[in-house]
Amino acid sequence: MISSGKIPHALLFSGSAKLGKKTVALKFISDVFGQKLSNHPDFIFIEPEGKYSQSEPNSVQNTFAPSSTSGRGKIHIKQIRELNWRLSLKPSRAPILGAIIDQAHLMTREAQHAFLKTLEEPKGKSLIILVTAYSQLLLPTILSRCEIIKFYPVEKSKISDFLAEKGLSGPKIEEISDASLGKPGVALDFLADPQKLKEHKQRKKDLVRALNSPLFVRFQYAEQLAKNENLKDVLAVWLAYFRKKLFSAEGQSYLKKVPRILSLIEETIFLISTTNVNPRLALEVLMLEL
Repeated sequence: MISSGKIPHALLFSGSAKLGKKTVALKFISDVFGQKLSNHPDFIFIEPEGKYSQSEPNSVQNTFAPSSTSGRGKIHIKQIRELNWRLSLKPSRAPILGAIIDQAHLMTREAQHAFLKTLEEPKGKSLIILVTAYSQLLLPTILSRCEIIKFYPVEKSKISDFLAEKGLSGPKIEEISDASLGKPGVALDFLADPQKLKEHKQRKKDLVRALNSPLFVRFQYAEQLAKNENLKDVLAVWLAYFRKKLFSAEGQSYLKKVPRILSLIEETIFLISTTNVNPRLALEVLMLEL
């Protein structure tokens, strides 16, 4: 797109978490600008209120993140209205204006409607990238105005090669690449913090223990998990465990049950990520199927 000069004004990067969607979006806009994005006046980064993180080096000065935590976990209409205004201006240093809306599925319905006109009739030269794991939560009219680029899990061999380039060798490469499930972001997390890999192993052990426990113990475990801030990470470990079971010799004995469990885990992750569902109740429903 860059070499041809034919860059759509709106792209949607769609795929599950930790596949590198935001990383690619940042790199893409940086390449279009021909400049670094840090503190760049022509770059805007939008994310849900209450989820703002100082760990995002390229967006700290350009994020419309209010100090209030009200409306936690949503992108509100006031953010989109300000974005619309910014995109109506002329770029000051870059050839175009660039914007990323991270977790775009968390735009409220009002925010999505407010964004439609900008997507349909951009006033100036701009590139907008929506990043989402749940494109089905966006209005069909928004999807139709974006060029959709889908992200898929990376081959295990490529993650292994990457880890080898970083100096790892032997069993550690196999361990991390296997636990990463084709997600480069997870592999990077394990590489940066070995404690995360230990937590991954412990979560798997906890799951196996729960599977071999009576229902009341599982419900106690559900109550404990519901308070875990990293609940989605825990459930991602469960997905990996049951997917592996599905293709193992042991899994063949209850082949009909595993797909149902996988579906429920994915549904629980979806509900926790996109709604105000009671985590404990969602986990208890899941525990009944394990």
